[in-house]
Amino acid sequence: MPTAVIEADGLRKVFGKTVAVDDLSFRLERGEILGLLGPNGAGKTTAISMLLSLVTPSAGRIRMLGRDMPRERVQILERCNFSSAYVNLPSNLRVRENLTVFAKLYGVRRHRERIAELLDLFEAAPLAGSITGALSSGESTRVNLCKALLNDPELLLLDEPTASLDPDMADKVRRILRGVQREKGISMLYTSHNMRDVEEVCDRVLFMHRGRLIAEGTPGEIKRQFGEESLERVFIKVARGGDLVANGEGA
Repeated sequence: MPTAVIEADGLRKVFGKTVAVDDLSFRLERGEILGLLGPNGAGKTTAISMLLSLVTPSAGRIRMLGRDMPRERVQILERCNFSSAYVNLPSNLRVRENLTVFAKLYGVRRHRERIAELLDLFEAAPLAGSITGALSSGESTRVNLCKALLNDPELLLLDEPTASLDPDMADKVRRILRGVQREKGISMLYTSHNMRDVEEVCDRVLFMHRGRLIAEGTPGEIKRQFGEESLERVFIKVARGGDLVANGEGA
């Protein structure tokens, strides 16, 4: 079984005259939680869209779970899932109905028990009978995470998984995700603007700026490379500093 769950080699995406992602290469190892960070416009969403084959790369190659993307897209996505605070489930269905539809699409066995288990895990059981479109942003985030774990994925792509959550629930979600990773060995690609999330959850971090990868390493290594005491200060330096190299000095 390959150790790398994602292998991206030389990914590039150009929209007209705009280079959204430029020569991005990285690996996500089995059982690892990898943070994908950068200011708005850094290319994170485009990178994830290429991994999911929602956007076709202008150049480069992707292998996921030992298979070629997009040639083996169906086989890959059967073993993955995705959650984003900015992608809504069908708004006219109740929460339990939405999760039931996805569970049946994923072929989840004993789906009623699985749905109940996940709703309890994310303290969302009282929402089961609610219309999804009437949920608050934080409630929607938790329901989306339930959806993402329904099929026990080997690879989980998480886009801002604690967005809109209060500090107490954000802390619980971080603990849940770490617990699931330890228990089941799920690999995760994790984007967030919450640097506390990243420091507590991620084993390793990729920092993007203007479409390019400018630094990678553990959170501690990244802080040392940029000479900062926190990832938040690194983030601010990247966002304000223009073109940067890994040691934090001007290019």
